[in-house]
Amino acid sequence: MPKTAEKAESAPLRAADRIRASASELFYREGIRAVGVDEVVDRAGVTKPSLYRAFASKDDLAAAYLRDYDLNFWENFERPGGKSYSNARDHVLAYIGQLAPRAVAKGYRGCGLSNAAVEYPARDNPARQVAEAHKKVFRKRLRELAAQMGARQPDVLGDALLLLIEGIYVTGQQSEGGPAQSALAAAKLLIDASVKAG
Repeated sequence: MPKTAEKAESAPLRAADRIRASASELFYREGIRAVGVDEVVDRAGVTKPSLYRAFASKDDLAAAYLRDYDLNFWENFERPGGKSYSNARDHVLAYIGQLAPRAVAKGYRGCGLSNAAVEYPARDNPARQVAEAHKKVFRKRLRELAAQMGARQPDVLGDALLLLIEGIYVTGQQSEGGPAQSALAAAKLLIDASVKAG
């Protein structure tokens, strides 16, 4: 192995990366507003000035967390279980099939982006803006997939799937073994009813 690659592997994470990783874990588990800057820097093992050199404010750190969350979401959504699907129906069902068991497991906290939209009602908040932008793109993507399935009303099916997925995110936080366990069956019914000749 070249020495430069060896160095890169053993190099410690930069302070900004440690802050981001710590914030990500804490913000998802506890909620953004519930976590103070002191808790983030303690977890990251850095100083407050280090945080403010990397991020202008807690709101900017929250927006960075949500941008990271967004990237991770799309990796998981576009390749559920690490697989690609050429069939739109199979693609959506694979995603919901992976999501539903997580949502009924202990410690599930839903979608960080949905949670942020609830935590920050002010539309000019940077975290809220990242969450809203994501949801608009996700809605558009589900409508595209619904059209690829041959739905009679692809916009309606796409919106119905979005409502179902958002319901999984929320009800999964309320009770283990809750209604999210029926999500895959519900998605199949929605899709099948929408694509039948009629």
